[in-house]
Amino acid sequence: MDRFRMIFQYFQSNSESVMNGICGLLALASIKIYTCFDFSCPCLPQYNMAYGLGIMFVPPVTLFFCGLILNRQSLVMLEEWKRPQGHRKKDLAVIRYMCSSIMQRAMVAPVIWIVVALLDGKCLICAFSSSVDPEKFVGFANASLVQVQQLLAKVPCKDDELMRNNTSRKAVSRYLRCWSQALGWTILLIFIVAAFLARWLRPCFDQATLLQARHWSNYIDIEQKIFEETCCEHSRLFAHKCILHFFESMRQEIKLHSFSLPQEEEGVEREDDLLRGIRHQDQVNKLLKMWYYEKPPLDVS
Repeated sequence: MDRFRMIFQYFQSNSESVMNGICGLLALASIKIYTCFDFSCPCLPQYNMAYGLGIMFVPPVTLFFCGLILNRQSLVMLEEWKRPQGHRKKDLAVIRYMCSSIMQRAMVAPVIWIVVALLDGKCLICAFSSSVDPEKFVGFANASLVQVQQLLAKVPCKDDELMRNNTSRKAVSRYLRCWSQALGWTILLIFIVAAFLARWLRPCFDQATLLQARHWSNYIDIEQKIFEETCCEHSRLFAHKCILHFFESMRQEIKLHSFSLPQEEEGVEREDDLLRGIRHQDQVNKLLKMWYYEKPPLDVS
């Protein structure tokens, strides 16, 4: 039990490292899912584009929302943004910093999925095989417009009977794969250059403002964790006192049924101190309402 408590405390005190680890795991999971996915293009003119683009963009959207859900700071940021002003002002710079940090982590896995899909080329071939210009390929010269559309739609299906002996199928596949890989490397290069510039140009901006935003974003996260821990501890003590009062009120009935009532422990006085005088449900509700609507100012002097 102590080992699990130590692991839990480590996760709480190193939330940023944990979020980076989750971000890396999602990125690896996106690659693994794509490599294990059985891509089967329908090879029909009316469905190819929907299927190809769907495989390319729907899983990244899902991974993006998974990244937002798994990132604890997403909820912290939303609560900070929506909370009433109270006695503590809201700093938009801190909210922007948290939003930027959350988006950067959540975007890693979707971008990796899209880049891997483009470098593989299957999605783009399936989606745009019907859109290529047939005049560039000699194998479609003697076919009617309807036959050309059917043949182009079947380019991703190399085992189809109509395409086995067609000499232009490989040419169309190579043509679209080249465009797909070029687009994939371009996107990857853009993100690498953007990350490089963001890292090396950061010292050119106001470092004091950045440090303040980072400090108070960490503070908001830690404050919420400590508040939740304190509420859990108070709830445990409050429940303990309620149960003791219940058994105390049932003393006569317990004696009639020949049960022995357990004696209160020596730590009851300490529990009374930890309850802080909050002994009724209305008091607890009022306190929680005050915390939400009138958060105290950040001044411990």
